[in-house]
Amino acid sequence: MRTIKGPALFLAQFIGDDAPFDSWDGITKWAAECGYVGVQVPTHDPRMLDLERAETSPDYRDEFLGTAQQNGVEVTELSAHLQGQLVAVHPAYDAGFDAFAPARLRGNPKARQEWATDQVARAIRVSRLLGLDAMATFSGALAWPYLYPWPQRAPGLVEAAFDALADRWRPLLSLADEQGVDVCFEIHPGEDLHDGVTFEMFLERVGGHERANMLYDPSHYILQQLDYLQNIDIYHDRIRMFHVKDAEFRPTGRQGVYGGYQGWTDRAGRFRSPGDGQVDFGGVFSKLTQYGFDGWAVVEWECALKHPEDGAREGAQFVRDHIIRVTPHAFDDFAAAGIDRAAIDKALGLT
Repeated sequence: MRTIKGPALFLAQFIGDDAPFDSWDGITKWAAECGYVGVQVPTHDPRMLDLERAETSPDYRDEFLGTAQQNGVEVTELSAHLQGQLVAVHPAYDAGFDAFAPARLRGNPKARQEWATDQVARAIRVSRLLGLDAMATFSGALAWPYLYPWPQRAPGLVEAAFDALADRWRPLLSLADEQGVDVCFEIHPGEDLHDGVTFEMFLERVGGHERANMLYDPSHYILQQLDYLQNIDIYHDRIRMFHVKDAEFRPTGRQGVYGGYQGWTDRAGRFRSPGDGQVDFGGVFSKLTQYGFDGWAVVEWECALKHPEDGAREGAQFVRDHIIRVTPHAFDDFAAAGIDRAAIDKALGLT
């Protein structure tokens, strides 16, 4: 067993136009003041990390890491969530997801996909250059509009979607293998990889690729009513990243999993700050520790009610309270005795 590292904070939800959230120096100082010792860094905003400069300039990388270290935090992983989303977009979502791409690419799905694929590849290479061995992302989705089979799906539609998804990711997984970086797909509604079954469908198509792994976030399983503790039992060998995000599911006679098109506050399932929802984080941390997970516990703040700065401060202490410092010995070692074959035979009535 190993002790989970943390607390760390995913910065994506905190980047803004006002200080201290508008610069790498400012946001890392603020994260440290909140009690974090690590930060997970999105790669879509050059104010945090300029991917092109990071790939080509050792001085820039040194400055990037040095600023974080000087301010008291470590870079835990990079995230290419938004770029990964654009690797595979169903046409029904073109208009919505165009906002994730540079303005010059909007209205051009092919160019947008090529850009996104290049961005993910850069993030993989920059991860290695920064000394990191895992990167977070979304898978994108081609089959998601057909989630509920009405009208019935055409035979072979889902299989073709997953074949195409695997074709798009296979070269990126090969690059990740060359670089020694695990690609950690956040298993997330809206992505074709949204539960264990769909992850397995993808994994089969990429030949069980060792770099295709999971970012485990129990909040998304609460909202799907999936057994998030058993999920660790099943997939612990593939879980290489961990988001500490809470959620609650409160079905009524009027709405359930689908939420009735309501906003987050009024949905039956909604995200909450760590400790304010229904996730059994004692069980989650225990399971991950039992299976030897030695990555970072990264707070991802998303809450329908609480102010983000309050959630961030409380989240750091919440993780500290849940990290289990593993024991170096069994609890009953005090009663242990040396191996004595004669005593064993006597105890078993063999003499």
